[in-house]
Amino acid sequence: MEFEGVVHKILPATGGTSARGEWKKQEVIFEIPSEFSRKVCVVFFNKESDVARLKEGGTYIVSFNIESREFNGRWYTDVRAWRVQPKQEEAPVPPAMPDMPPFGEEPAYAAPAAEVDDLPF
Repeated sequence: MEFEGVVHKILPATGGTSARGEWKKQEVIFEIPSEFSRKVCVVFFNKESDVARLKEGGTYIVSFNIESREFNGRWYTDVRAWRVQPKQEEAPVPPAMPDMPPFGEEPAYAAPAAEVDDLPF
């Protein structure tokens, strides 16, 4: 899934060590512009280089997965980004071609020749 949003705030990175090794995660708050704007907290897990390219106020297209997990009888949901791209500004549309003037009469040489029936049968 993906959405287009504006970076509202970049939170500090946190990290730790698990059985698989060291990890880092950083949360970024995106605002999704619409009539009723909403904010979404997106987690970047071991993607420091992606977060380093983000700028507050910039517009990005975020590809993400939603994951829920249970811990001590409570459920927690993460929106995990797996790709973030700056929004490309749309190229200006070139002006339309002007309509062609109507064609005049066909020249005489383009008129069909009189049909000649030269078949023997």
